[in-house]
Amino acid sequence: MFNYKIIKPEKCLFYEVASLEELKKSKRLYFEIDSKAIVLFEVAGELYAIGDICTHDDGPLGDGALEGYVVTCPRHGAQFDVRDGKVLSLPAIIDIPAYPVRVVEGKIEIGVPIDE
Repeated sequence: MFNYKIIKPEKCLFYEVASLEELKKSKRLYFEIDSKAIVLFEVAGELYAIGDICTHDDGPLGDGALEGYVVTCPRHGAQFDVRDGKVLSLPAIIDIPAYPVRVVEGKIEIGVPIDE
């Protein structure tokens, strides 16, 4: 799976998804951008956006427990690093997308790679 964090900003289209205030209320928010399910987390003051679909069985990854930088799929326990989408444990074996996040004038924006 491609690590989206290495894509240069000019290779992404950024979408405004929420304000910082909205995220502070819940610590995670869910979005759909270009038919991609995405969940946004705040961990240790940093923002991370990953695909909200477990690569093991397409389950709702964002509903899982978050401990540090590790989110655990609520269905079968596969774990992923929210910083880069890397799979950390079975039963998943494929990484998930990690999307660049930026804050512009108090608004959170998520970058989705432009199809080439």
